[in-house]
Amino acid sequence: MRIALLGGTGDLGNGLALRLAAYTNHDVVIGSRDPDAAHDAADAYQATLSERGRDVKVTGFENAMAADRADVVVLAVPPYAVTDVVDAVASGLHADDVLVAPAAGMRRDDDGFRAHLPSAGSVTALVADAAPDDVGVVGAFHSIPAGRLADLDADLGIDTLLVGDDDRAKRVVSGIVDDVDGLRALDAGGLANAAEVESLTPLLLNVARENDGMRDVGVSFR
Repeated sequence: MRIALLGGTGDLGNGLALRLAAYTNHDVVIGSRDPDAAHDAADAYQATLSERGRDVKVTGFENAMAADRADVVVLAVPPYAVTDVVDAVASGLHADDVLVAPAAGMRRDDDGFRAHLPSAGSVTALVADAAPDDVGVVGAFHSIPAGRLADLDADLGIDTLLVGDDDRAKRVVSGIVDDVDGLRALDAGGLANAAEVESLTPLLLNVARENDGMRDVGVSFR
């Protein structure tokens, strides 16, 4: 399966690219508004993996071209950009492609991070509203610490909650998550539950902020 990471030059894109390319058989494509930035990031990820004895190919393209080449498209972009990015790549999406929404709306004040949900109710709902009807949308990776993902020596042992109304799309994303050693996908229900899942992100950032040694904290459900 080919996975495009739009915004793949950022922190979450970096971590997902390295983990997916290093430890799964999926093809990884990096997307960016700037094709040169996408190419440079892909080359850097490939070089990092080569240094670790992993002979894999990571490619980079402008966002629309990356999405056109993929079966699963991860929107690793800020929440305020998701609608514009979906609009920009929609013509290249195909029936039964899957869009993955990891962004969470937040704001910050002197006391920490706060959930700041959009009028649609969640960022995942924004993506679902903007996506073509035949493309499944799944919220995932909200509680995955990007720094821990990118550290290939770090044990993960963390879960990600999946939300969405398309059961087939959730099965696809669950399979990808479970292909990464140390990650586990858990079904958290339909799109109506996305706000609760996205609110985990500011909660974890507050825990990391207030406790030494927890910069890359994640969650595991038992």
